[in-house]
Amino acid sequence: MRKLLLAVAAAAILVAPAVAQAQSPIVIKFSHVVANDTPKGKGALKFKELAEKYTDGKVKIEVYPNSTLYKDKEEIEALQLGAVQMLAPSTAKFAPLGIKEFEALDLPWLFKDDITYSNAMKGTVGKWLFQKLETKGITGLAYWDNGFHMLSANRPLMKPADFQGLKFRISGSKIADQYFRILGSIPQIMAFSEVYQALQTGVVDGCENTASNYLTQKFYEVQKDITVSYHAHLQYAVIVNSKFWSGLPPDIRTQLEKAMVDATEYTNQIAHQENEDALAEIKKTGKTKLHYLTDADRKAWQEAMQPTYKWAKGRVGQEVLDLVAKELDVKMN
Repeated sequence: MRKLLLAVAAAAILVAPAVAQAQSPIVIKFSHVVANDTPKGKGALKFKELAEKYTDGKVKIEVYPNSTLYKDKEEIEALQLGAVQMLAPSTAKFAPLGIKEFEALDLPWLFKDDITYSNAMKGTVGKWLFQKLETKGITGLAYWDNGFHMLSANRPLMKPADFQGLKFRISGSKIADQYFRILGSIPQIMAFSEVYQALQTGVVDGCENTASNYLTQKFYEVQKDITVSYHAHLQYAVIVNSKFWSGLPPDIRTQLEKAMVDATEYTNQIAHQENEDALAEIKKTGKTKLHYLTDADRKAWQEAMQPTYKWAKGRVGQEVLDLVAKELDVKMN
């Protein structure tokens, strides 16, 4: 933390770079925690390419993947304090800021497919959630898709009873914490960069993540069984330090907004195929066995996890649940 604070002090002048250094490129540090060869990683590199192109080199985007700059527990504080300008955390990461409403997106079996998710985030739900960030000095720019979660352990997970007593890594969402507890397992919050070793050493028994993350982080090497459950969705919010963003020259900001729109379209288009390709690659390795839920299995999971919806009211509030229910035409209780 001390190192972070020192970095923030040194970086404070970057908050209004347009005024201070008109002749030099404006540097935007874009930090994230996954590999370059994932939907988010490729999206960040696409944004870099387009932003530098659209601004004729007046902006330089420095992308820091794989937690090389900050771990996911540190990065939002770094953004607020000006040590980094742009992030793309999973939406579950906003609860520690006091914005628990984002966790409504983590409800199990909420989005029936990628199109349903995309429409919701482009609509009332996504805009309403971004407004919540403004009070924290954060501006939301876009939502990036990373598809649906799978579940893994060193035994097949087919019935709700199979979860009993197992320790699962979660990113921090209390909604995820709740549905794992309902299934009789023990959720543990852990930084993404620490998951492989934790799985390898048995600190946790399993985890949930998308196929692209299972492949690029090599989680499949240390998990004997993966259930292609697609029980919950993983999405990222691309965010920027509000003071930095508002301090940019209007013409530069307009070009960056265009770059973000185009990079978002690219990222969300490739997310589904990237996960399908990753799943095929994992299968090809032969190091882990893939399991698929039957209709009966899926129904049993849905019924077992359903109490999460009632519990969520006390966690995220009725207002966001009503918005989500209306947008998706789903029942919350």
